[in-house]
Amino acid sequence: FYMCYSEKVIININKGLIMHTLKKIALALAIGAVVSGCATRPESISASYISHEKYMGKDCTSLTLDMSNARSELAKFSSMQDSKANVDAATVFFVLIPASKLSGDHAGDVAKYKGEVEAIETALIKTNCRR
Repeated sequence: FYMCYSEKVIININKGLIMHTLKKIALALAIGAVVSGCATRPESISASYISHEKYMGKDCTSLTLDMSNARSELAKFSSMQDSKANVDAATVFFVLIPASKLSGDHAGDVAKYKGEVEAIETALIKTNCRR
């Protein structure tokens, strides 16, 4: 009788420890999933590939204007993306759901305009507008 009782106690204690550990693991995974769903900061977004060839027929003035426009758009969308990341941080803290998952973010636009800036920069160099 004593052996059976002590084995039951040990088994119950082990079940309790296992359940406690599983709850901690599940909580960590849930937090990880929520945090990984937040909007990406603009500086962490890679540029999309855009060929510089589409800019090669332009003169230096046109390329400079294109660069100004692309940088302006990049700044606008980077600011909007940064705002989404800030809102996500706040909403995850309070309600555990990143707001950008509901309303979308601007990561694609940031990547596009980073690519445009790189392509124009390459075209400026290849056309000897910049050295």
